[in-house]
Amino acid sequence: MRHWTDAERKRQSELILQWKPWEHSTGAKTPEGKVIVAKNAVKYKFFTSFKDITYKDIAKGFRF
Repeated sequence: MRHWTDAERKRQSELILQWKPWEHSTGAKTPEGKVIVAKNAVKYKFFTSFKDITYKDIAKGFRF
């Protein structure tokens, strides 16, 4: 893993603020693309795992 120096981190932050990548992100545009990205939550278990949470899981700190 890369370890950034404070100067590198500051420079990268300034570059990102100039690029403004958040203004260029579009997400899925076609119906097919929307179907694919809708599965991301299931793929990474963001929603599917919450239905099976038990008190023991909460006590363990949500380590499923």
